[in-house]
Amino acid sequence: MSINSINPTNGQLLNSFEPLSDTEIHEKLRRAAFAFPRFRKLSFADRAKMMNKASELLEADQEEIARLATMEMGKTLRSARDEVAKCAWACRYYAEHSEQLLQPESVATEARRSYVCYEPMGVILAVMPWNFPFWQVFRFIAPNLMAGNVGLLKHASNVPQCALKVEEILLKAGFPEGVFQTLLIAAPKAESLLADDRIAAATLTGSENAGVHFGMAAAKGIKKVVLELGGSDPFIVMPSADLEQAVTNGVKSRTLNNGQSCISAKRFILHEEIADEFIERFVNQMKSLVSGDPMDAKTELGPLATEDARRSLHADVLTTLSCGATVLAGGKPGAGIGNFYQPTVLVDIPINSPAYREEFLAQ
Repeated sequence: MSINSINPTNGQLLNSFEPLSDTEIHEKLRRAAFAFPRFRKLSFADRAKMMNKASELLEADQEEIARLATMEMGKTLRSARDEVAKCAWACRYYAEHSEQLLQPESVATEARRSYVCYEPMGVILAVMPWNFPFWQVFRFIAPNLMAGNVGLLKHASNVPQCALKVEEILLKAGFPEGVFQTLLIAAPKAESLLADDRIAAATLTGSENAGVHFGMAAAKGIKKVVLELGGSDPFIVMPSADLEQAVTNGVKSRTLNNGQSCISAKRFILHEEIADEFIERFVNQMKSLVSGDPMDAKTELGPLATEDARRSLHADVLTTLSCGATVLAGGKPGAGIGNFYQPTVLVDIPINSPAYREEFLAQ
């Protein structure tokens, strides 16, 4: 099955890619394993030179890269520009500080000399999500390359062009062939890669379900794994708060990245003294948000990244309402083309409903 890049704003097919064959995957692994012994021996200064060049390329091509993110997953162009700038900052930060951060540390013990030494591990497999298609990758790869590791990226299937763009940037920056490669493969293939002895460690950012399966696959090979999974973050408002500011911050947090951010406010817990006023103001602000083309500077809320995401969100909303919740705003998919969903506010959330404990993609 092809890996398709589809514009979530209008449903247009932007590009299509054939997944790598088993032979092609093996070749990628061979290149990564071959590149590691040489790359790990480069000095911090040599690696920093390449990382700083990557930062320069990100800044020079900020508009083009940002537009690619907006076209593939629907975030507003303004937020995409900010994301690219943040990636450039991360490259500069690790280029400047990695040598100091990775210096051996003395440890007080009864031995004559004890210390912790940081050594590169080898080939690191990363499975990354679509919501921040560049930042999620660069915050993984910048410190890892500076530490002397090499990386393989299995990105979300709806952002293949962003995934390939990262590889292009790092190659242009001077990183040797095989040091960072994008794998255009299906999710089950990524799990099977963990059984390969050439993979030293892995990381995944995604859902709890994905984390369970990925973690179990890593455990079979006794491989180190870092998992960043979902959550349902509380936004608590007390009577001492500046209510106007709290409402503004709450709306901004909930709708960050079109409501698709793991660190956004998701559950609003209000003191009874200010609850009614907060809800009224909050609902009014949510209803006033400008939804539309994320390329338009006036747009505050773009589409969800995929049709599946919108379908899943709506199913969760309907289930929560059927359990007894009340909808004060939205609660329906947007009209017309694109993966739009109305800004939605639910109250009176029953304890047995999805909204009480689970993370919604947008709400």
